[in-house]
Amino acid sequence: MSSFAGDLHTHSLASGHAYSTITEMAMAAADKGLTYLGIADHGPNMPGAPHYYYFGNIKVVPPQIAGVNILTGVEANIINADGELDLPMRILARLPWVLAGFHSDAGYSGGSLEGNTQAAINALSNPHVDALVHPGNPSYPLDYEQVVTVAAELGKAIEINNASLTVVRHGSLDNCSLIARWAAKLGAPVLISSDAHFSDDIGKLDAAYALAKECGVSDDQIINLTTEGIEAYLAKRGKLVRQDSARPLV
Repeated sequence: MSSFAGDLHTHSLASGHAYSTITEMAMAAADKGLTYLGIADHGPNMPGAPHYYYFGNIKVVPPQIAGVNILTGVEANIINADGELDLPMRILARLPWVLAGFHSDAGYSGGSLEGNTQAAINALSNPHVDALVHPGNPSYPLDYEQVVTVAAELGKAIEINNASLTVVRHGSLDNCSLIARWAAKLGAPVLISSDAHFSDDIGKLDAAYALAKECGVSDDQIINLTTEGIEAYLAKRGKLVRQDSARPLV
């Protein structure tokens, strides 16, 4: 498979059910030749996740560790049909990287296909959200055509999650295939992620990449395949930062 420049959906031990420090994760990313690492710890509604103070103070993490550019952020929980997330907008606005997804025991009990779809669309429409993650989760069925259409219109990434195909969220394969096919057809940006909860799993993207290619997703659509692709996506989102500064590039 192609070598990826970044793995933009990973978790540090702050998530409560992950097992590596940020430094350990950065070192692992450096060993694997990555130029970008996205650390998106779970939002506070997740059992064991950090208080929102953690995200308010995350600016203290250096923008580069071991030569790897660090995108600090959150995997926020969608908590209702309005697509509301479990961090205040004022915190979301300050984070370099915001993912949103459905999780059990995190405030959203699940609903009908229509309700879940509207919640996902509303979350994508949040100006601070950069990508919708593991949308193939069979516990939260979606109208994939509608969701991917909105992602394409907004220019926001829809994720194909490697862990969903290998270790968790069993039953995701068919849904992820549909998502990938709609993304290919509609030209939506695609994020390929490990969803690593341990440093050794950073950069494990093979299953998701193979599925994306099988379903017709072009390399140009995959935002984290190259450093240039990552930085172009961040620039469009107004989140590209100089590595000697915490200020957004303008």
